Amino acid sequence: MKKEFQQIAWNDELRADSLELLQRALREDLGTTGDVTTAAIVPADASGSAAVAVRQEGFIAGMPCAALILQLVDSRLQWRPEIQDGQPASPGQAIARIQGPASSLLAAERLMLNLLGRLSGIATLTHRYVEAIAGTRAKIYDTRKTTPGWRRLEKYAVRCGGGWNHRAGLFAAVLIKDNHLAIGCQLGANGADRYNVADAVLRARRFIAERQSIGSDMIVEAEVDTLDQLQQLLPAGPDLVLLDNMDPARLRQAVALRDAAYPQVELEASGGVNLQSVRDIAETGVDRISVGALTHSAVGLDIGLDWLHG
Repeated sequence: MKKEFQQIAWNDELRADSLELLQRALREDLGTTGDVTTAAIVPADASGSAAVAVRQEGFIAGMPCAALILQLVDSRLQWRPEIQDGQPASPGQAIARIQGPASSLLAAERLMLNLLGRLSGIATLTHRYVEAIAGTRAKIYDTRKTTPGWRRLEKYAVRCGGGWNHRAGLFAAVLIKDNHLAIGCQLGANGADRYNVADAVLRARRFIAERQSIGSDMIVEAEVDTLDQLQQLLPAGPDLVLLDNMDPARLRQAVALRDAAYPQVELEASGGVNLQSVRDIAETGVDRISVGALTHSAVGLDIGLDWLHG
């Protein structure tokens, strides 16, 4: 059975991570003084309601987090979502309504919109990649190219857009990359400690087997950038092979090499992937395509707060 990385969903663990992040973000915005503009202008007993509305088409992510922000600011704020994470929204559509003390609503506004916009932008971009490869065997995966402190939330947003999560961190899987191999080429004056990509996979398997706390089902993946490396690697039995910066012609050759004798090994294409190239990559027959742009280059979805009168 082929292995899969842990997929991130909204649960108690993600809620705890979000709570820690949001508390810090509120301190950043409100300091120890609070919202001085609102305190100076808006009567303390004023209340009202507002709609959270999208200004452009996209896919929504971060609704449970938005509700959490309001509760942190003021438990009297009432949050009524009108859409769920992972659903599409049209320009002008209200995705939630908020009611309660006006000063608290204004204090929460920017953080809530920043978070919803950032996560919904990731979900929207991810959905575009997923749509671009529809009908192929490939799946779109994220990477560790995330905003520090935001990783689990950003990977959650990828899932909301229909993508898949790669490893959550260095602790979550073995991924032998080019710099690991560069070190292996230089070890030991007599060469006794040196290793190539196949040796590295075998070392990783032994390491996992000797440490019960890790778990025998941990994924072992290795990166190659030539077909010669792939031929050397496949007999060592990695779970995944990352094919780095290969053009479609070489990717097809890599798929043929894999299919001929090692069909249980999955192939992941990575490097230089964009919306213009991703379809050609998917049609080579690779199983996975990892895209750093999902998180490092997503543009926030335009979402605003509209005060409701009457």
